[in-house]
Amino acid sequence: MATGSSSTSASSSRGGTGSRGKSVPRQGGISTYMGQERALRAGRLGTAGLLLSVLAATGPLMVVAGVMPTTYGVMGVVGQPLLFLILGVVLALFSFGYAEMSRHVHNAGAFYAYISRGLGGTAGAAASAVALVAYSVLQVGLFGLLGFEVAGLLEKYAEVTVGWWIPALVAVAIVGALGWLKIDLNARVLGVLLLVEVALVVIFDIAAVADPAKEGLSLHAFNPDTLTGAGVATSLCFCIAAFTGFEQAPVYAEETSRPQVVVARVMFFAVGFVAVFFALSSWALTVAAGPSGIVPAAQQQSAGLLFGLTEPRLGTTFTDVLHVLFVTGIFAAVLSFHNVVARYAFAMGREGLLPAAFGRTNSASGAPGTGSLLQTAISVSVVIAFALTDDAPAGDPTAPVLRLFTWGGNVGALGVLLLMATASVAVIVFFVRRGAAGPQIWRITASALAAVALLVIAGYTVKDFDVLVGAGPDSSLSWVLPGIIGLTAVVGIAYGAYLKKARPAAHARIGLGNEAFQLEKAAGDAGREGTPRRM
Repeated sequence: MATGSSSTSASSSRGGTGSRGKSVPRQGGISTYMGQERALRAGRLGTAGLLLSVLAATGPLMVVAGVMPTTYGVMGVVGQPLLFLILGVVLALFSFGYAEMSRHVHNAGAFYAYISRGLGGTAGAAASAVALVAYSVLQVGLFGLLGFEVAGLLEKYAEVTVGWWIPALVAVAIVGALGWLKIDLNARVLGVLLLVEVALVVIFDIAAVADPAKEGLSLHAFNPDTLTGAGVATSLCFCIAAFTGFEQAPVYAEETSRPQVVVARVMFFAVGFVAVFFALSSWALTVAAGPSGIVPAAQQQSAGLLFGLTEPRLGTTFTDVLHVLFVTGIFAAVLSFHNVVARYAFAMGREGLLPAAFGRTNSASGAPGTGSLLQTAISVSVVIAFALTDDAPAGDPTAPVLRLFTWGGNVGALGVLLLMATASVAVIVFFVRRGAAGPQIWRITASALAAVALLVIAGYTVKDFDVLVGAGPDSSLSWVLPGIIGLTAVVGIAYGAYLKKARPAAHARIGLGNEAFQLEKAAGDAGREGTPRRM
């Protein structure tokens, strides 16, 4: 049974009139009597625009230049390419159920909307809080890395020394301004940046294969025997963080043409592309350095590994361009996460989980402007807070940036992992409660397997959090940082329980999105009172 906004879209396209003969405003397929400012503009994104927006969040060049060398160097696991393929299978299993939910529920709140439809409004309230915090810290952490890289480029090429926080704040302002613009314009910006960085990585991959190390075109990195030792579980945590972003496709369902088809298509393509692209690129690193030399090289050069392997093969100019595009790739990921956070805030404001002001859009662009302002304010506050704790000399931003980037990235990735696992359980409950267990049995089975695998990875993430953030085993960071997600979930549950008791109408609206307005309109036209019912 379709429970999303597809029914409202259909009525809108047929002319959209209320039972009293009054015209219902049309939003490119989304009809809401609450007015244009309470709906995102439909039909703004097609398959290509949505795919580029989603893939930009994965930061392909950032992963190849940053995550992969760190995983090789810190964990010493040569079989990283095989890990990416294994994780691709796990996330494909997750996508079977998650994508099917996207055909039934069209809501910018994605994760929490799906979870509320399956597990109830209180669970949805907790998921909304976790999603808002997780994606926010992911984005703010990237601002730290962006500031560090830009400061380094200015020092190298312009001989200008600036604190990392200055370019970080400039980037916050630019991203905030873009967040107010139409989503299709943002998609074009993201698309250009993404295609260029993917092209550069592909060029490196080809160069590595054409000029391998002394061990030749070895496939040793795909040997299952390489996945042994204590570092494998933690390597899974590093690698799955590289996939973060593909799950964002349903967030744009209300702004997508034919969401029942496009969202699912984009998700599967994104998972497949990311798994294969990262597997091949991490293998190319082992080819360029040699399977026996990749770990020592990564330990010695760290994040400079890719650039060190590129320069002798493709020259200094190409390597310099790669450095610059590394920065633009980070910027693309930041902008993508910003758009997602703004839409989560919009969905939460629309449903009473945040003040109503967040549930309104910019009249000119249809973008969730208040949500964009919220994320901009959060980013400015966090960057300034980390800048004030920077006691290093000017131009040496290593300590604060490592804290901001690694803390934000790992806390955010943990939150997304738990949301995916919970959403997988919600998918099962959603279809079982609706008597669709038989027809959906293979999706239910896939979701169950995904939930188990994701919970196992989340468990290892919490267990090894000290390694992920570079802290000592006795450091309080090993429980304080993951505790942020736990505390957020508890606060969300408490608030959801409060809404259920004190404001049942608001609690009943959680996860319904624009559909709640349609139900209220129908109830009002029929002269009946009541609260939105969960369908």
